[in-house]
Amino acid sequence: MAEIRLEGITRTFDKKVRAVDNVALTIADQEFMVLLGPSGCGKTTLMRMIAGLEYPDGGRVVIGGRDVTDLPPRKRQIAMVFQSYAVFPHLTVFENIAFGLRMQGTNKAEVKRRVDKAADLVQLGPFLERYSAQLSGGQRQRVAVARAIVMEPAVLLMDEPLSNLDALLRLNFRAELKRLVADLKTTTIYVTHDQVEALSLGDRIAVMRDGRVVQCDTPMVVYDRPATAFVGSFIGSPPMNFLRGRLEGTNGRRRVAIGDQAFEAPDALGGTSGTEIQVGIRAENIEAMTEPAPGALAARADVIEPLGSNLLITAVVGNTSGASGQAQQRVKIQTRIDFPVQADQPIWLRPEPGKLRWFDAETGREVVTQ
Repeated sequence: MAEIRLEGITRTFDKKVRAVDNVALTIADQEFMVLLGPSGCGKTTLMRMIAGLEYPDGGRVVIGGRDVTDLPPRKRQIAMVFQSYAVFPHLTVFENIAFGLRMQGTNKAEVKRRVDKAADLVQLGPFLERYSAQLSGGQRQRVAVARAIVMEPAVLLMDEPLSNLDALLRLNFRAELKRLVADLKTTTIYVTHDQVEALSLGDRIAVMRDGRVVQCDTPMVVYDRPATAFVGSFIGSPPMNFLRGRLEGTNGRRRVAIGDQAFEAPDALGGTSGTEIQVGIRAENIEAMTEPAPGALAARADVIEPLGSNLLITAVVGNTSGASGQAQQRVKIQTRIDFPVQADQPIWLRPEPGKLRWFDAETGREVVTQ
């Protein structure tokens, strides 16, 4: 068993920069957990504390029921793949993969068995006698992964291992990595700032901001029901749209006014008339129309981007008629590639009611409406 428990982990640098702030997180045995967030949010520092490369100022790291907070990396049964390949140029692929085993004094027959097995898992069997200069970037990254898994760790840590690959290699290797981790059945923690990687790879995603975990759930829950406006704006391509509005009416006749327009709001939203609120909606959950319709907001197409399989429209909502005192708000819509629209053309936008998300305008937290 290699369940990981982080209990109130805190790390402060220079006595004032709190890189990790009281993080409590449990990663189940054999789970693939992704730590996701922007640069500087504390995800790599948190991983380094799990690995034993950084020492926490407070809290505990528990792996497999054993408190490892004070143990050095070599006694934690972990292996780590870094952002840099760190492949030794003077060694062959076989020797690179076998390096850790030889440092442990493993006998030759066992070294060969485990290296061959690891090489087969990452599809490097035919390249064992090659040197790093004879490998592509994707193959070098496979060497780094094989060097980690050959140690048969209880926990596999990966710190942005695909960031040095070009787009096509990253796409291909991402699928290979997901298959590999499923085959290994090893508890895995993966650090990235790429939300596409996070959504496609993880069993769960822990979204971090300013040293804290702001949401931890399955990829589709994080995508579809972000706990905060920050999560919604960070995950998704394009990110979630947010329209700032104002509550009007009373229970039974609640509306959200956006500029000089309004649409229905659920009674469970709470709040008094005049309360500021943010309405979140994904680009693919907005129906674009060329004619007015009930429940649709008037808008003006601003930028049209054909993306092959669909059309991405950036539209202006609010001050579409040129009236003063009405703030413009921009919203992105994904629609069919043959939707008849030109820049500066009026269009109407109808959000799918069940996909609207409601956030407090001040705190950015989702308002529970169930």
